[in-house]
Amino acid sequence: MLSPQDAAPKTASLDDPSLYLSRELSWLEFNDRVLEEALDAKTPLLERLKFVAIYGTNLDEFFMIRVAAIKQQIEAKVVRRSEDGRLPAEHLAAISERLRLSLQRQMRLLNDDLIPALERHGIVLRRVADLDEEAQLALERTFDDKVFPVLTPLAVDSGHPFPYISNLSLSLAVEMEETGRDGVRMHFARVKIPQTLPRFVALEPAPDGRREFVLLEDLIAHHLDGLFPGMHVRDAYLFRVTRDADLDLQEDEADDLLKEIESELQRRRFGEPVRLEIERGMPEYICELLQRSLGIDAVDCYEVEGIMAVNDLWQIVNLPDYDQLRDAPFMPSIPRRLIGVTDIFGAIREGDILLHHPYESFDPVVQFLQQAATDPKVLAIKATLYRTSGKNSPIVRALLDAAENEKQVAVVIELKARFDEENNIEWARRLERAGAHVVYGFANQKVHAKTLLVVREDDDGLRRYMHFGTGNYNEKSAKLYTDLSLFTCRPTLGLDDAQLFNALTGFSKITDYEELWVAPVTLRRELTALIERENEHARAGRPAAIRAKVNAITDAAVVRALYRASQAGVPVDLLVRGMCVLRPGVSGVSASVRVRSIVGRFLEHSRIYVFENGGEREVYIASADWMGRNLDRRVELATPVLDPLLAETIDGHILRVLLADNVKSRELLENGVYRRCAPGSGDLPVDAQRIFLTEAQAL
Repeated sequence: MLSPQDAAPKTASLDDPSLYLSRELSWLEFNDRVLEEALDAKTPLLERLKFVAIYGTNLDEFFMIRVAAIKQQIEAKVVRRSEDGRLPAEHLAAISERLRLSLQRQMRLLNDDLIPALERHGIVLRRVADLDEEAQLALERTFDDKVFPVLTPLAVDSGHPFPYISNLSLSLAVEMEETGRDGVRMHFARVKIPQTLPRFVALEPAPDGRREFVLLEDLIAHHLDGLFPGMHVRDAYLFRVTRDADLDLQEDEADDLLKEIESELQRRRFGEPVRLEIERGMPEYICELLQRSLGIDAVDCYEVEGIMAVNDLWQIVNLPDYDQLRDAPFMPSIPRRLIGVTDIFGAIREGDILLHHPYESFDPVVQFLQQAATDPKVLAIKATLYRTSGKNSPIVRALLDAAENEKQVAVVIELKARFDEENNIEWARRLERAGAHVVYGFANQKVHAKTLLVVREDDDGLRRYMHFGTGNYNEKSAKLYTDLSLFTCRPTLGLDDAQLFNALTGFSKITDYEELWVAPVTLRRELTALIERENEHARAGRPAAIRAKVNAITDAAVVRALYRASQAGVPVDLLVRGMCVLRPGVSGVSASVRVRSIVGRFLEHSRIYVFENGGEREVYIASADWMGRNLDRRVELATPVLDPLLAETIDGHILRVLLADNVKSRELLENGVYRRCAPGSGDLPVDAQRIFLTEAQAL
């Protein structure tokens, strides 16, 4: 039975809450699709475990950011309803109810399927109490030498206030008793599980080649008597706290954005609690003590049976060997046009170049900057950096080399790239020391656009060479995320890109661009105009269609524009990896809208917009999802693909194959539930990512 929020609309009013799905529940649907990959027995075992780890990591961030924001709204007594008609407290209750069902599924999968399967392949998780005496003695030495010195038991009583529990840290709630003249007294203490030690403690390799592990918390719990001499430890129970981790910058007062962000990073550990996870079987009085001390309500408390903090499973996923339990390795290909090319600028002058990552290598992007850094004809390099690959980023090393070679280097580094802030602060300082001009973005807008601009003195005059991308300048994630790269030296795009950098680094107040769509200035306006243009084509009987691939659709104005397009008869095909608040298939509103989501080996990350335009098709690649933050509160780019052959590659091949996927694709139904696609009778299976891999290996 559908809830009032999920009932089919009786009116065509595009503001009707029943036309919108919950953003938060849509996100939980997405994370369930991640979990489905772990449930799929056809997926290699360690890849299934990887998806469980990703599921847990995703969920942590969901609580730290999205649930934290809802709780702030509740605290502020916000009474405005979301587009789907819910108040903040109603959303929190719906999240809690829905998530408990998913967590049960995740725990059953891990306990009843994956852990036994790992054991059959020689990766065994043991309990300390079940080991033989020799193994226990070896672990006791490990505990004494490596674990005991870093433990700090903290008592909780009238003289010892409840200790601070840091974000995402695991702790043992220890109950003890002391026998004295007055009888038996109960005591409570907290022991933090050190995050500096491996979560899975390896035992000595078995003669048959098995690798055995015990959990660090189990090892500590087994030796608690040594931490509390003179006390009788009755039992210990694991718990974990999640805190609000979103940066809360006082933007109008931040004279120095870098210092303000550094300060906020220190405060992140001390955000308000938003979730308490407890081990199943924890006595009610301890659970109540934790909830009371942390200010957590029952709706925010989740019972876990089995391994807590499943993101730590990466330690097992990344074990050496076991190749038979992983996806077959692959080597990204180099496009034929770039094989053996030493002068990438010459190749770009011959025509625009498109790369499809991770199937095609990210190396040409690195080569582009490395050649620019040493080329005597290059006068200036400009770059936007959102997320890089950390301390050894070849992209940033090339920019450092360019600055040291006395090129004019300007880098816009987004210090507020969530959970990458510390890396970006370090790179900003190193670039400044090398002589680069560094701009720290804006206090009230994240710079999420992906572009590199190289100014070169060619034989026939100055020319601008550009790279536009849908993904970050990170060679590691480029092997895991699907993204598109476009190299071009088209003059109109070059002028637009130069104007963008002037706006980012100076006082330029440009309000229009020739070819690029730039948020927050023109992107929303241009996107809406092209959607409405398709309506006009459809009403006039001309070819009309909208095809798009984005990570999320949550902006109500964009959804209303797509509803109007459907009412005009425009076919709308959407690939939306994550959140989607649009309700497809509603008679009279969205009957011609189809929404699909693909979750597979690689994270679908590229953004593509296609408009049929009466037969004069227009194709864009972009950094922006269709969310309010991307359209109004970030600096984003959508770049037209002006080469007809490349536009056909994107729309006629890449999008076509993705939309035809019937193996890893799920279709969003009118009731907000996703249904896994499957080949129809007589149809061949279409696994888009596998097809692209096969094509790349054939080059």
